[in-house]
Amino acid sequence: MNNKNSIRKQMKETLSRLTKPQYEDYSYKIACHLFEDEAWKQAQVIGLTVSKQPEVDTFQIIRKAWESGKQVVVPKCDPQVKRLSFRAINEFSQLESVFYGLLEPIGELTKEVDACKIDLMIVPGLAYTREGYRLGFGGGYYDRYLQNYHGETISLAFNEQLVPYFQVEEHDIPVSRIITNHGIIKIK
Repeated sequence: MNNKNSIRKQMKETLSRLTKPQYEDYSYKIACHLFEDEAWKQAQVIGLTVSKQPEVDTFQIIRKAWESGKQVVVPKCDPQVKRLSFRAINEFSQLESVFYGLLEPIGELTKEVDACKIDLMIVPGLAYTREGYRLGFGGGYYDRYLQNYHGETISLAFNEQLVPYFQVEEHDIPVSRIITNHGIIKIK
């Protein structure tokens, strides 16, 4: 069960079994915990992905950030060089559907924001250990981006996404906290 691909496959199956009411309830609880977190309260610029089920719903989080006067920056992938850049959005109409149905900022309508200006990065993933390590979707985009990012990192996860163990590699960077529907896991 240490094989990352088998964990990814199993996690996708587990998440696909969440009912719509569970998905909505858990996402709401996670968002509420996030809004109580000091890093969220302090952050002026927040980096996060626009969610696609079965990921924790970030639409409500983006709306809350806008209502609170925070700047929201979302990733744009450059598959040629496997690089992420973050671009500021202030309305959902600045997004377009790209690879695998992911929503990304439209280049002509948005401006790139440098990593040093992002206060809080909400890092996506499929599975997490209680030590803060995450198993992403396999592209390595965030692993590369986080090497040069020095702000606060949080991941949002359904409790079902916590796993006891997977093989951690040298380039893996743990997040500071994992926020689940059960509460906040602070990493030492």
